[in-house]
Amino acid sequence: MPQSDRAIVIGGGIGGLAAAAALHRKGWGVTVLERAPSLEPVGAAISLAPNALRALDVLGIGDEIRQLAAWQGDGGLRTPGGRWLSRTSAEAAAARFGGPLVLLPRATLVDRLAALLPPGAVRTAADASLADPGGSRRPARVRTGDEELRADLVVGADGINSRVRTALFPRHPGAVYAGFTTWRMLIPLPGVRFASHETWGRGRLWGTHPLKDGRVYAYAAAMTPAGGRARDDEKAELLRRFGDWHDPIPAVLAAARPEDVLRHDVHHIATPPPAYHAGRTALLGDAAHAMPPTLGQGGNQAVEDAVVLAHHAHDLAAYTAARLPRTTAIARRAVRAARVNMAAGPAAVAVRDTAIAVLSKAAPALLLRGFDGIAGWRPPYAAQDTVER
Repeated sequence: MPQSDRAIVIGGGIGGLAAAAALHRKGWGVTVLERAPSLEPVGAAISLAPNALRALDVLGIGDEIRQLAAWQGDGGLRTPGGRWLSRTSAEAAAARFGGPLVLLPRATLVDRLAALLPPGAVRTAADASLADPGGSRRPARVRTGDEELRADLVVGADGINSRVRTALFPRHPGAVYAGFTTWRMLIPLPGVRFASHETWGRGRLWGTHPLKDGRVYAYAAAMTPAGGRARDDEKAELLRRFGDWHDPIPAVLAAARPEDVLRHDVHHIATPPPAYHAGRTALLGDAAHAMPPTLGQGGNQAVEDAVVLAHHAHDLAAYTAARLPRTTAIARRAVRAARVNMAAGPAAVAVRDTAIAVLSKAAPALLLRGFDGIAGWRPPYAAQDTVER
């Protein structure tokens, strides 16, 4: 590989760090420019499905991350009163998709990805913008502060409000509000035992999942106008909305402090960009295909993007061809899933819950079909890309 191959990654989140690690592994010199003063991840935890874990295998850390799997035994879907609509088996899911589901703190994954990079590769407090996407006869150019950097490849991993995407496709409409907001928290909850679950109400949902380190990851969502905030604090808002739901939700809320609760409106890219590249610049993760969290695939698809981009780093049209159809289809499935699990009308909720309960009893495997074609993904070139340099 020519030593002149240099890549600049704008954005130091999970997708950006994974892309930098994948490119470094293939011999590229990499620089990650992160606007924030540190690599503190936004959000509390992340769920990694077998497809993302196989992508992490390409980076050499898949097995290490699998050791953090905390979902043991049965979990499932419940009503606010506590009735089980469906039960899911970790073993059945792993058998169907060829691996476990791993839930871990985002900070753990960010730290592990950053450790794959050479010293000095990550520059924080570096507010970067794309000056020129580059072309066949000229490098791409990035500005950060008073400095201008040149690169053979620029990766726009700068999130849902990506300035790189806007620079490449100024007429793209950008992200739109998905109609609901989310809350997340990661807290210790000693002495409380429960099965991993998600609970669906009317225009509201809650999830509670144990982590291997003893903490609990909890999240909630509710249909609400964009830009809303609690009149007091977000813990109080959660108590108003979910305080009378089944155990262990009251215990989780009792253990949480107001400062533990993160709230973010959900936006997604409803209209895909015309491509995931232009010139020598590529988009990945939320910058390319932000989606609702209803399938838990946002971060997973970013990690997939990273290893595919590294493989096609000298042919970005091939990267777009490999990633745009898949991620567009998954994003649309996530939007459809949101319509189901965030349904608010009494009749729609009754039909939904009855259908899930009947399917769960008649053919439990049918409930896993929602992840067919997603969790079973494998990097088609993993064998050659996992060879150490």
